Amino acid sequence: MAEATIIENATDGDIADWLAQRLGEAFAATEGPVTITVPGGSTPFPIIEQLLKRDLDWSRLVVWPGDDRIVPEDHEASNTGKLRKLFEPAGAEVVTLTIMEQVPHFDLAWLGMGADGHIASLFPNTDPKLDEPRSILRLTPDPLPPEAPFDRISLTLPSLLASDRILFVIRGTDKRTVFDQALAGKSDLPVARLLAGAKQPVTCFT
Repeated sequence: MAEATIIENATDGDIADWLAQRLGEAFAATEGPVTITVPGGSTPFPIIEQLLKRDLDWSRLVVWPGDDRIVPEDHEASNTGKLRKLFEPAGAEVVTLTIMEQVPHFDLAWLGMGADGHIASLFPNTDPKLDEPRSILRLTPDPLPPEAPFDRISLTLPSLLASDRILFVIRGTDKRTVFDQALAGKSDLPVARLLAGAKQPVTCFT
């Protein structure tokens, strides 16, 4: 398990500054595209809005959703549709997550986490494995979250771990407790399995 850096009481602007610095370093290190994966839910989008105000060459950025609800992209529950509305006007490419896609190595994997310890759409009932041979899965959460009662498509643990660094943004004391227990190896939730397999730097903003 990698050591995790915890940054307390971070604002959306603080996180956007950190992301802009990491992306700037990645752009400077290569002449090719920089590829990241980002989460859905309500937390990331205000941070992304702040991030896109930074002066970076967004045309070199490729954005993968870490997961999505299986709905049309113009549906309000579509992560991909929301990401397109933000990133594409800035010049970045947003990938549609399908099981046919070849998943790249990510410069950064940005993750959220549910209070039940799920990451991406790898809920506890899906029993995610560090040695999962597939890179993308279609799956059904059980129970289905009432705010998003849809089947899902998700990157797997090996796909998320194929990254240079991992970022978590964890809001709320209940989630923080779950994350701390996972980091200490005191649970077998999906987030704990990912952290157990992480060899790269992990940063968590709270």
